[in-house]
Amino acid sequence: MFYRLLVKPLLFLIAPEQAHDVVASGLRFLMKIPGLSALISGIYGYSNPRLARTVFGIHFPNPVGLAAGFDKNAKLIDEFAALGFGFIEVGTVTPKGQEGNPTPRLFRLPEDEALINRMGFNNEGLEAMKMRLLARRSKVIVGGNLGKNKVTPNEQAEEDYCLGFEALYEVVDYFVVNVSSPNTPNLRALQEKEPLKKLLVRLQALNGTKPEPKPILLKIAPDLTNEQLDDVIEIVLETSLAGVIATNTTLSREGLKSADGLCAEAGGLSGRPLTARSTEVIRYLHQKSGGKFPIVGVGGIHSAEDALEKLKAGASLIQIYTGFIYEGPGLIQEINRAIVKNGL
Repeated sequence: MFYRLLVKPLLFLIAPEQAHDVVASGLRFLMKIPGLSALISGIYGYSNPRLARTVFGIHFPNPVGLAAGFDKNAKLIDEFAALGFGFIEVGTVTPKGQEGNPTPRLFRLPEDEALINRMGFNNEGLEAMKMRLLARRSKVIVGGNLGKNKVTPNEQAEEDYCLGFEALYEVVDYFVVNVSSPNTPNLRALQEKEPLKKLLVRLQALNGTKPEPKPILLKIAPDLTNEQLDDVIEIVLETSLAGVIATNTTLSREGLKSADGLCAEAGGLSGRPLTARSTEVIRYLHQKSGGKFPIVGVGGIHSAEDALEKLKAGASLIQIYTGFIYEGPGLIQEINRAIVKNGL
């Protein structure tokens, strides 16, 4: 309530990307004050043995995670862990650091409780991320979301993803292959059946050379047709992937209430407008596959009810991002309490 009534209105007075930096700096400062990290954990954390679950071989203390994109450079692992997340996904990270697209590249649509971003995989690169992950104090589960550099042609994309896997193998618990962002030119072409299968076969072969293979998941777009989703199911089963993250941001602008100028901004849309579609994709994948692989549900989770819908549709875990921005850190506990109450 404190966040929604006081903090959010102040943050929404400044540009979105600047607000993100303010939040990051504020969290880092607060967590350095002796005893404050424990106090914040006491306020926002919620522990219950009924929340624990093992998914793709990893034991999660609770099923609520932070989606990729919020902590692109793994600078806030310990801080976010203190807020009660069951797992944190960092990235998207590319082999070499890159600035991303020109600013402004992040836009709020308050009337729709949504965001449009065209960040373009802005990040500091693999080596910077690896050093931070080696230095972290928290034992929270961390996933590494991998992408390719903008200048890397699709024909050489496999090399970028393999570099990411090798660099982060020892410092993350699972990997995510991101070929579904709309903000890197031609990246979504890698979602087509043949190039996608080729990429995943290569990564799984590399994974198989390790003493302890890591779970590899595929993050997909919400804009795929049912036929394309059928291809995803086939590829996931054929390549023995650990699971799917459904879904990334959408290119659709259907049903938005915000001003036409905002809606026309290029980039991926996230938030409430994505709630129904992402749940629909989760349900389709779960039913058509017969529940043969785990699904991480993400997209438009702004309330406990939204989270429960995704779990009932077939998600094993969920992630929040835009809902976290609009609703605040209390959303994590709200969802976890509802999961326990509803026996999910």
